[in-house]
This record gives sequence, structure tokens and C-alpha cells, in this order.
Amino acid sequence: MTSENPDKTGLKKFLPTKGGAPTPGARRRILWILIAAFVVGALIIPSIFNNKKVEVISYSTLVQKVANQQVLSAAINNSTGLITGQLTDTTNYQTTGPLPVLSTEVDSLRQAGVQVTFQNPSGLVTMLLPYLIWILLFVGLFWFMNRQAKGQMNGMMSVGRSKAKQFNKDRPQTTFADVAGYDGVKQEISEVVDFLKMPGRYTAIGARIPKGILLVGPPGTGKTMLARAVAGEAGVPFFSVSGSDFMEMFVGVGASRVRDLFATARTQAPAIVFIDEIDSIGRKRGAGVGGGHDEREQTLNQMLSEMDGFDPSEGVVLFAATNRPDVLDPALLRPGRFDRQIVVPLPDLDERLPILQVHSKDKPLDTTTDLSMVARGTPGFSGADLANLVNEAALHAVRRHAVTIGMEDFESARDRVMMGQQRDSMVLQDDERERIAFHESGHALLAYVLPKTDPLHKITIIPRGMALGVTMTLPEEDRHIMSRAHLEDSLCMRMGGRVAELLVYGDLSTGAADDLQRNTDLARRMVREWGMSKEIGPMAWGSNNQVFLGEDLMHTRDYSDHTSQIIDDEVERILREQESRAIEVLTLHRAGLEALTRSLLDRETIDGEEAARLIDEAHGEPVHPAGTRTVSSLNLSSGTAAKEATPPTTNWDPPLLPAV
Repeated sequence: MTSENPDKTGLKKFLPTKGGAPTPGARRRILWILIAAFVVGALIIPSIFNNKKVEVISYSTLVQKVANQQVLSAAINNSTGLITGQLTDTTNYQTTGPLPVLSTEVDSLRQAGVQVTFQNPSGLVTMLLPYLIWILLFVGLFWFMNRQAKGQMNGMMSVGRSKAKQFNKDRPQTTFADVAGYDGVKQEISEVVDFLKMPGRYTAIGARIPKGILLVGPPGTGKTMLARAVAGEAGVPFFSVSGSDFMEMFVGVGASRVRDLFATARTQAPAIVFIDEIDSIGRKRGAGVGGGHDEREQTLNQMLSEMDGFDPSEGVVLFAATNRPDVLDPALLRPGRFDRQIVVPLPDLDERLPILQVHSKDKPLDTTTDLSMVARGTPGFSGADLANLVNEAALHAVRRHAVTIGMEDFESARDRVMMGQQRDSMVLQDDERERIAFHESGHALLAYVLPKTDPLHKITIIPRGMALGVTMTLPEEDRHIMSRAHLEDSLCMRMGGRVAELLVYGDLSTGAADDLQRNTDLARRMVREWGMSKEIGPMAWGSNNQVFLGEDLMHTRDYSDHTSQIIDDEVERILREQESRAIEVLTLHRAGLEALTRSLLDRETIDGEEAARLIDEAHGEPVHPAGTRTVSSLNLSSGTAAKEATPPTTNWDPPLLPAV
């Protein structure tokens, strides 16, 4: 099968192309190659054609050869007296005769049978011919530089043009079928696509098309992929641009690009315009030090005018995506501009499974691999996290020289994503290793014994990431709010490492630094924001404004010093109560603590089921007679098999650094 445009020159493979045509840089390289070839040819080719062997003889020798009938031809130059020609033995000769040329000499040549010709003096054109090549070369170079300068000037004059990329109905080819889950989100978006395709169905009952749709959600949930699916489904012109593309160093460029974008979209209406990361230009006006950013605010003002100003745009729908809706200007979110805000949340269990299936469809899975178990064991993962999980599992399978991806690969990949890369090169001292084992055993024992904590999943004293040891728990059901009992058990569980060291060694280490920081933040929120203190009562304090917006250059305190003292006392009371509770539980289960520590020192990593068995055996009876509260590996053999939506809890312990 031959190509439609064969590369006869062989240069295509060395030159970058765009859309089948050479790029401007490639065209410049072609021009320089042609100029260099022309110069080399002009210098080399004449010498090749004139490469004849010429014998230089004296004039008397020529006269003697003429007398001996040894000369065939003679070309006489009247201005220089140079005589050239050919002898009878085909040898080319050259000599210089008398000036002016004597007629008697010419007659003697002709009488001897020599073919005589005369070369008249060269004209002006002939004299300038050697310089003509260089003249043409400099003229061509000047023309090329002039054209480049015009191109740069045109680029400066077109700085206000929109950088939006236009796609037709064939590009991109992503459809809603390629977006797993999010049925409610796709339904709302598909209504807009259906309106653009068949507006008569909606206008017949007086419905109007939304002016703008804002996709809101955490990073990695697939907002941009949904926009690509809209482009594939719409069948109308689709313009895609990033919010940062409107900003330049020149004043007024952003507003000019907004005008150009909407003007282009109007000419091809109905059309869809997608702006990714709209928060880069849509932030609240007047916020920031000095009153805000004038160029960004001018761009936002122009966008507000184009969306629903004095001359509204009909048939142009604006899609936008952001993960910071709280910083957007209120005028941008009012009805008539972004009429509909669609939340794209983290996927739940029913949505994680199809997402995993989409990312695993082209990968060889082992027959024992159960993606439903993987989905249940990855609560809180976004679509991007799940895609990364599948890729990490494939990489792990390659490292162990397997031809298929098994459950052990997914388990290792999840540990890699959630806890960090295993640090095999770190060598711990025996006393440090033992202290870390007691520390993690304290966390694990409280996670298993306390009734409101998330089920225990895994304990390890192998350094991963920045942690020297990790105790991991996984939620067992969807959780959208947290009760005070759950928060208090979480505080108590984080105290487990510090309390275990205190009970065993009688002193403390720096290993509980992160536990104390997280507990203090959580207890302060319980008192200040959630009203979980009898002394404070049903009141909440604290500014929720974003510091970087300039609304608060620092977090202000809107309560008195007396109230501040009460808040500090309540935070201290909550933390001390949970510390005392942790001491009580660990003292009661001291045998289980030591059994977990011995197992960790021997095996380095144990799962939730093994930890539960050790604690129950040391206690003499099951701690939870109704069933264990553990999650073992990705099989999730827990007492309650249900959905999970709350992100997993990882007790992240920083390295044991000296106290400062």
C-alpha cells in the first residue's frame, strides 16, 4: 500500500510537520538547505566542467607544431593575445602570442590547415556574471529576513486574538459512553447537548437554553473528560480554551481575546465554549492587596458582558470547570450567566467499579482479579487516582516478571499510592525499630478495640514515604457526617502511639508529633466550629474567608480574650480525656499490645485479621463477640460488608527526629 504523498526527497522524516504540512521552523530549514546547496553548486560545478588537462607551451613551440601539421585548432583572444586550442594528439594547449595579432601569423595558421577562431573582449554582463551569484544570494537573504520581520509584526498585532481550539464533530471522539459512572451529571449535561441538536423540542414549551454550566468538583474527578465528551456528543462547533490563555503581559489583551472568542462562536452558533480552570480569571473583583488585579478584572468584566450583557449571545453555551467555586465572583454565578452548577464529586463504590473497568479494559488481568473488591478497598479515590492505581499495579506486575495483573499487584499499588514508596535502603537501629513497633501497636489496638473507629486494615513498621511506620484503617460504610463519638474515638486512637511508648518506656519520643498536631486541630474544630463543648455551647467562631484573596490578610479573631481562654481550656480538656482513655484501654489490653509488637518485630507487616486474632487470644476472649471489625487486604472480610465513601485513615508517623 503506497502513501498518497510519497516523500521523494527523503526530507520528511527529518522535518516536523503539523497537519501534514511542514511547520514554519521546518520551512526555514528547507530554505537554508537550498541556499547552501546553491552556493556550493556555484562554487564546485564550474570547476567540475572545466576540469580539462591543458598543456602550457611557448609561442615558438606552437609555430613549430603548426609547421609540422600537429595543430588542429586555435582560438585567439584579441584583447589578451591568449591562444588556446587542440593538438592532433587531442592534447589541449595554451600559449600567449604577440599583441596586436599579426595577420601574417593568422594566414600561416590557416595555410597549415588550422581552424582559427577569434574571441572578442567580454561585455559588461559577462564581466559581472561571477558576481551575480552573490548578488542574488544577498537579495534572497534580505527578502527572507524581511518576511520574518513581517511575521513577527503580524504576531504582535494578533496578540488579542483568542487562543481557543476549535473541534468539529469528529474531534475529539470521546463520548458519554467513555465516561464511567456519573449518570446524574451526564443527564444534566446531555440536556444541553440535546437542546443544541434539537432546539425545537424545548422552545415549543417555552424552555430556554442555559447560558452557562459550571462543573465543580475535586481535582481528578473527570471534569475535563466530561467536557471532551460534550464535544464528541454535541455535533456542533466546540471551542476549548484554558483560563490562563486570556492573560498576557499587555493591558487589555484578555478582554480582547474574550470578545474575539465570543464573536467567533456567534458566527458558528449554535456552539459550545469550554473554559478550563475558570477560577484563574473569574475570581472576586476587588480582592487582594491593592484592590485586585486590573487586567484580570477587565477580562472578567468583558466575559460577564458577553454572557448576559446589553447584547446577549444567543445559541452560545459556556461550559467551565473549576475546583475552587468559593473564589468565583458572585456576578459570574448568578442566573442568566452560569445558570446551572453541576457537582462532580468523588466516585462512590458503584462508580469506582466501572471506572476501574474502563482503565483495565486493555490490560491482561489475572483470572483471580476481582475489580469489585479493588473498588471496595479504594474509598475516597478519584478517577485519576484509580487510573494511577491500575498503572501502578501493571508496573508492579512487570517488576515481578508476571504476564498478568493479579490482586497482589493491586494491593501493592494501593499501598504505594496511599502510604508512599517502600524505603528498603533505610536501616533502623534495634531500639528504634522496637519503639516504632510499640507505637504502631498502640494505634492498631485502639483502632480494633474502640467501637466507633474505622475497621483496622494493616499495620507495618516498614518505612514508607516520610513515615517510619503506618497503621491503616478503612471505613466500612458511606459516611457524610461524623458524630462526636466517632471523633472522640479517632482522637483516642491517635493517642495510642504516644501512650504505648509512655507505658512501656516511661518516656516519650518525637514520633507522636504528627498525631498531636492532627488531634489538636480536630479538637479545636470540635470546640470552635461544631459546637461540641458544653462550656462554649451552640456557637461557632473563626473566619472562613480565604487569606490569598485579600479579604483577610490574617485570620481574625471575632471573640473576646475570655472566650479564647475557654476555647483553649476545652481543647485541653478533650485531649487529656482521650489520653486518659487511651491509657485505660491499653493498660487493660497490655498483653495484646505486647503480642502485636512481637508479631510486628518478627514479620514487619500484619493485616487486620491477624491483629484481631492476636488481640483476642491475649485478651482470653473475643473483644467483639458479634464479629471482628477488620478489613483484611483487598478481600474486605469485615464484619460488615458495605459501601465506603469516606477516605481511608492513615496514621502517618513522621521520622523520629530529635526534639527542637
